Amino acid sequence: MNMLAFIDWNVSPEIFAFGFLKIRWYGLLYVTGLMLGYYVLAYFFKEENKKEKDLESLMMTLVLSVIIGARLGHCLFYDPVYYLSNPLKILMIWQGGLASHGAAIMILITMWWYSHKRKPDITMMWLLDRIVIGVALAGTLIRIGNFFNHEIVGIESDLPWAVMFHLDSNPAHEAVARHPAQLYEALSYFVIFLILFFRYRKHTFKIPKGQTFGIFLVLTFSARFFIEMIKEEQSVFEAAMFLNMGQLLSLPFIIAGIIFLIWSRNNVYHQKNGNR
Repeated sequence: MNMLAFIDWNVSPEIFAFGFLKIRWYGLLYVTGLMLGYYVLAYFFKEENKKEKDLESLMMTLVLSVIIGARLGHCLFYDPVYYLSNPLKILMIWQGGLASHGAAIMILITMWWYSHKRKPDITMMWLLDRIVIGVALAGTLIRIGNFFNHEIVGIESDLPWAVMFHLDSNPAHEAVARHPAQLYEALSYFVIFLILFFRYRKHTFKIPKGQTFGIFLVLTFSARFFIEMIKEEQSVFEAAMFLNMGQLLSLPFIIAGIIFLIWSRNNVYHQKNGNR
């Protein structure tokens, strides 16, 4: 390995500490991501003359679903034996462990419930086609937060932009430079955000329902699937697996995205033929 070509990353995860109060980069970026997601949704609500009070209740629902879903996803997907044996540990979010796949599942469940209460003004498909644009932007900030946290690191690399994570909680990671897998994901999510947002700006009401959601699922979880190939395993049991847990959890979302794209295209076809 060319040890002269790496980035020495020893930035502390903490911005400052005042007694028991500790402000971390991850927390700041997580909250910033949620706020930016709110402004993106606010833009859509304004453009399409939706009620502001619906937006406020939507954001509260979204924030809770993201945090609860991400925490439960980590506990049940990556270390179920430990957390089911120590259920109180599930509540200790400050000790780390959030999974985006769990957040995605919880968002789908809560958005079904939310939209069911507000039909016909707001439908689930209308919501999902717009929420995912803000989610892509929020995901960008959250993965940058993981980078500041020295977690979810990549495998060993000798590329010029490889990173040596000195403050990683795993001492074995300190000895070698690694792929900055968190930044690869952050960049992927930001590109997806740009694609979906400017596509909305250009076409807005002409986009078939379900198409934006389908594109998001296929692009986001395909990126996640391939980036997982250069990540260190997050749990010991993954070492014996052909596909790791992140890849296995991504496959159903990719398949769902393809199904939504086909469904959206068929809807357009039937509408055109029905109007003849």
